[in-house]
Formats: sequence, C-alpha cells, structure tokens
Amino acid sequence: MHKLLSGIAFLSLLISGCSSSYQKDTSRLDLIKKRGELICGVSGQIAGFSFLDNDGKYKGLDVDICKAFAAGIVGDAKKLQYRPLTATERFTAIKTGEIDVLSRNTTFTLSRDSTGGNGLSFAPIVFYDSQGIMVKKESNIKNIQDLKNKSICVGSGTTTEQNINDVFESKAIPYNPIKYQDASQVSASYLQGRCSAMTSDRSQLASARSGFPNPAGHIILEDVLSKEPLSPASDGTDNKLADALRWIIFTLITAEEKGITKENIDEKVKLAKNNPQLKSLRRFLGVDGGLGEKIGLRNDFTINVIKATGNYGEIYERNLGENSDVTLSRNSNKLYINGGLHFSPPFN
Repeated sequence: MHKLLSGIAFLSLLISGCSSSYQKDTSRLDLIKKRGELICGVSGQIAGFSFLDNDGKYKGLDVDICKAFAAGIVGDAKKLQYRPLTATERFTAIKTGEIDVLSRNTTFTLSRDSTGGNGLSFAPIVFYDSQGIMVKKESNIKNIQDLKNKSICVGSGTTTEQNINDVFESKAIPYNPIKYQDASQVSASYLQGRCSAMTSDRSQLASARSGFPNPAGHIILEDVLSKEPLSPASDGTDNKLADALRWIIFTLITAEEKGITKENIDEKVKLAKNNPQLKSLRRFLGVDGGLGEKIGLRNDFTINVIKATGNYGEIYERNLGENSDVTLSRNSNKLYINGGLHFSPPFN
C-alpha cells in the first residue's frame, strides 16, 4: 500500500511539474501576438501623458509608450486598443487580464513590485518625477507650513495620498484631505474652491495648470514631497512579457544615444547592412546577433519601434517639450551622457 501511494504521489508530482512547466511557458506575449493587437491601460485625463485631443485621438508620452509596445510586439503601432482607467482600477485591470500592459503615470514602488503587494512587473522608468503642491497665487500660500488646517485635494488610491500624509504627519502639520477617484475630479474641486491646494506629481500639476482658464494664477510650491519614478507595468508572473517590454523601452533610450530618429531610421538600417564593421549598430537594428528572438520578438523589432514613435527624446519633446502644450524641462529625464538619469544596458 505504501509503495502504491508512493507511486501515485510520484505520478501526481510529475503531472504537477508538467502543468507548472506549461504554465511557465505560456505568456501574455504569445497571446498578444496571436491576437494581433495590444490592449494598453492609460489615464486619458492628463495632458502631455495621455489625453484625448480635439480629434478624439489619444496623445501623450504614455500613449507613445503604448505605441512603442504595439510596434515592438505586434509589428504595427496601429494595432492597439486604449483602456482609460482610474487609479483604483488600474492594478485590478492587470491582474484580471482586462489589459495587457499599463502605461498610466504609475509610480514604481516596492509594495507594487513585490509578490506580497500588487505583484506587478515594472518596465524601466520612463519619467522621473516628484510630488508637489499647487495653490492659487492670490492665496499667498508660500510653503507647506502655510497649509496648516487647510483642505488639500488629492487622488485616492495613489502614492500621492500616502506621501502627503507621511510628510504632513512628520512635520506635525494638521490638514484635511479631500479625496477623489480621478485627476479631473481633483482639478475641478480645486478650481471650485473646495480645497486650498491640490497635490500630485509635479508633471501632473503642470499638465493640469496648462488647461486652467488662467494658468498664471496658479503656482507650484518649491516643496518636494517625494520621488515619483513613473513606469509602465505588467503582470509580475509573466517574465516573458516583462522582458519584451523592458527592451522596448531600452530601444527608445539607446536610439537617442545613437542619434537614430524616426526620420533617419531607414538611412541607419542601410548603413548597418552595408558596413559589417559597424557591429554594435548591426546588433541593435537586428542585422546580426538574433537578439530579438531571445525575448520572443522579431530580430528587427527595434526598427519597428523607432519608425512608430521615434526615440525617447523625440517622444519627450513632442509631448512635453518647449513646443508642446505642457512645457516641462527634461532635467532628470535627459540621457545620462547629458546629466540625466536615463541609461540603457548594451544590446549584446
């Protein structure tokens, strides 16, 4: 009897092992390619990052990241669905499979990254940000000390909510948080005078202010409440998809490093193919090395990505640069060779 049970137990373990291996080998990446379309979660309410323009089309840095993912995985940036999500909906949408990837001004944190938390897998940081507070210029509020016992509008279910509570509590400053589900509610409440200030990532504050009737009547205080590294995210149990997303982001950064743009990509491909000595460029553009297939993508996936969106610098300038509606200095979002923080491992 003992031997029989041992045999059954062994068979059970064998079947379980096969099942686990099968589950491990299946990936959302394969599903996306089979479907021929990427489903990307966005905010849809933040100018410069993800919003609907006058033609009803999504635009912004987060939107261009979605396009880069679609181009890299499916081969066509137009094979893409956008799902607008509130802050409280976004993580559930990943875990239930409603979306393939989240590109929605989401802060990379330990609890969100860990299996004991939200269980996400974060791609490389696409925007280095920090949290701030905006007030009406006429209020004469100069710093956070002046917000004692005042109401502050904040998005619920965000790191913003936790950060402001941590900072004000550490400084023993009593305040009244007024919480809302999405960014538009926070801005509307602030403009209607229901709170003396609003808090969010500094980029979001600048974005919101750009759409106010009188942008010059609002100031962002110098106080910095936190670090806010913003990253796309996917299901933390899917390493294959995470690898693909990671190297698509690194493609955007490396392209800027190498001076490869949406305009000159064809010229660079021709150069690489005709010059065997340009080994680094040939590997990056998929001429040599077979790097794409190592992460489940076409070897020339980088070409599709750059043709769809341009490099990281082009994406930034188009959505947040001097000629955009939301003007934000690149600062930490410059390449490391220019004093910023963006850096890509080598394509080897």
